[in-house]
Amino acid sequence: MNGVVFDFDGVLADSESLSWNAWRTVLRRCGVDMSDADLVACLGTNSRDTYAHFAGRGALPPYEEVLGAVDEFRRCRYPSELQGFADAINAAQALSMVGVPLAVATSSSRQNLDLKLDVLGLGRYFDATVAGDEVPRGKPAPDLYFEAVRRAGIDAGTSVAVEDTRVGADAAAAAGLRVVIVNRMGLNTGMHPTVSEVDPDLLLLWLGRT
Repeated sequence: MNGVVFDFDGVLADSESLSWNAWRTVLRRCGVDMSDADLVACLGTNSRDTYAHFAGRGALPPYEEVLGAVDEFRRCRYPSELQGFADAINAAQALSMVGVPLAVATSSSRQNLDLKLDVLGLGRYFDATVAGDEVPRGKPAPDLYFEAVRRAGIDAGTSVAVEDTRVGADAAAAAGLRVVIVNRMGLNTGMHPTVSEVDPDLLLLWLGRT
């Protein structure tokens, strides 16, 4: 059976700015500045890899302490500031209504993912969700996508992944999925195909369901 696996941050939810404001604020307290180049380098990666990216810049507190401060900053803002992307949410709703199995594969932690799903009311559309702290390796390793297709009971070779970064797209492709990037930030996507918005009819076409 084929299906669609969505990345969450940057695809379904406009949550990237909240997360990076949290990282920038916490790192600045530690005497470390975050540049736009740093942001691009860390897009799509998990929190541990993001921490590692900055760890050599100064005497950062331990990972758990930094992540705790980052999470405190962003979680209190999700209920009032988190917004969804209408195109991707509408696509998920439409695909779910016609019986296409759907999954989420995200670098976010389970606690953060569940909170964001709850705030946006999206949990009911997905047959499976996988968080970054539930697999051994983060993107661009394929672990998240291997686990997503396993939990959703779909075949990677006939399924589609929707990503917003090259790192995420590389992970999906390495797991054997066809992948498309919704390029909301104008980033370098490498050889991966891109679209300007998530179109359920196009996804159905790629799944051979039209």
